[in-house]
Amino acid sequence: MANILPISINYHKPKLVVPSSVTSHETKRLSEIDDQGFIRLQIPILMFYKYNSSMKGKDLAKIIKDGLSKTLVFYYPLAGRLIEGPNKKLMVNCNGEGVLFIEGDANIELEKLGESIKPPCPYLDLLLHNVHGSDGIIGSPLLLIQVTRFTCGGFAVGFRFNHTMMDAYGFKMFLNALSELIQGASTPSILPVWERHLLSARSSPSITCIHHEFDEEIESKIAWESMEDKLIQQSFFFGNEEMEVIKNQVPPNYECTKFELLMAFLWKCRTIALNLHSDEIVRLTYVINIRGKKSLNIELPIGYYGNAFITPVVVSKAGLLCSNPVTYAVELIKKVKDHINEEYIKSLIDLMVTKGRPELTKSWNFLVSDNRYIGFDEFDFGWGNPIFGGILKAISFTSFGVSVKNDKGEKGVLIAISLPPLAMKKLQDIYNMTFRVIISNI
Repeated sequence: MANILPISINYHKPKLVVPSSVTSHETKRLSEIDDQGFIRLQIPILMFYKYNSSMKGKDLAKIIKDGLSKTLVFYYPLAGRLIEGPNKKLMVNCNGEGVLFIEGDANIELEKLGESIKPPCPYLDLLLHNVHGSDGIIGSPLLLIQVTRFTCGGFAVGFRFNHTMMDAYGFKMFLNALSELIQGASTPSILPVWERHLLSARSSPSITCIHHEFDEEIESKIAWESMEDKLIQQSFFFGNEEMEVIKNQVPPNYECTKFELLMAFLWKCRTIALNLHSDEIVRLTYVINIRGKKSLNIELPIGYYGNAFITPVVVSKAGLLCSNPVTYAVELIKKVKDHINEEYIKSLIDLMVTKGRPELTKSWNFLVSDNRYIGFDEFDFGWGNPIFGGILKAISFTSFGVSVKNDKGEKGVLIAISLPPLAMKKLQDIYNMTFRVIISNI
């Protein structure tokens, strides 16, 4: 665990940044994938940049703020506010009110924060200051940006976006546009496309598939909710060496992706750590991006920045998951993935309309979103790549895989997990025991 240094930040008065030219005032409907109950939340992302000589004499906060103003001309719905219609249907009032922008000055050098800039970052609430009244879903700014300067000249850029408006891939498009416009482009290389009707319900909604992701078992839901205010967070690193150790647990030439194997391993270890009764039903939610998948027969334009993912669930009894080889869990994952088709997606969309946009199940569920290839660690606004970029924490039972380098400079995936203290100690023990040879060599 990294040393946590006390830091303070002097905040400037928050400002609203509006589009730099007049934009259309209209009301736009979100898709049914956008306004699922479980993504009515804010997603925090931070990027940390070391000082370099190209920054000298430049007002980086002003450069970013001016870039935002230009970018919002193309992404003008983000400058609006959400409203809720009949049947909890979300729509965005494109009124040009603007996004929230904050500047801050920290009393410390960036390098002194060390590894603590990685998940779970203890400074998240300081580097993304929650301006009073800004964190609601309805009627609040859809994007908050904070630029924090460190005494060494390095800085952090924090973003908090309303997940109903876009997913990680959509936010990547927005950041690419911001980077391009800051560096002199007149228009983004990929123009944003709304077209949320492409993922809206059929005229006669019909649930034709089984969607275990919304199965709620009252007792296990209550058990998890009773733990939520006691959860602690810790991150676990998986590089090539760790993945080789996990691969040694499956037969030679066994066919699966690295991420399927990692998810199966983590799901099993986390379940062991929770020490559940063998008959308890446990779940793994697997996030699948539906962009560019010809087999699904759902074609989204290249510039589509709305939510375009589904969350099918893998189900097992805890005892079977914990006592079987990791291939048992991998096969369950592969089986669920093989059943995803166009009809499944349409059935899911129709379920949102007919079932009142239910939340994802909390019944011993574990969700991992793979953000490694989004490239939050590669966003260059004109002064080089960040030393770290990504989502800085787990959110309840949801974890995010972010791309990082370890102490030896090896790139891998870092996953922050939330668990009660006793379960976390057990998970850490399992991790240490599994990878003890690697740990002893560091």
